[in-house]
Amino acid sequence: MSRYTITVTGTVTGQVRSDPDAVIGYDPPLRTYFLQAFPHEETDEPALWLGTRDHAFEALEDLRHAAISHGYDFMPLSPKLAAKLVDDKAAASRRPERDGILGELLKHRNQPK
Repeated sequence: MSRYTITVTGTVTGQVRSDPDAVIGYDPPLRTYFLQAFPHEETDEPALWLGTRDHAFEALEDLRHAAISHGYDFMPLSPKLAAKLVDDKAAASRRPERDGILGELLKHRNQPK
């Protein structure tokens, strides 16, 4: 799994705030880009956590649109970081697909209810 620190801004509470320690990356087992930002003070669960389902965001643009729909944004990414993320996905795609019991369990677990 790749993990890179970026800054995410949000206006969910009516005021602009920023998380300079947000994390973006690619999750090979779930085959998705993900974004985590604004950890909760008591639980450490992020207020924004996108990319928790199989194939949720197959392109960085999809991840950005989802963040915007939740009142957050993380652009512009540097060209170097964007290239690293695309390379991470490409490297992961050369791995064999999940199959067998574990793959079926993960597919079932990640289905929307």
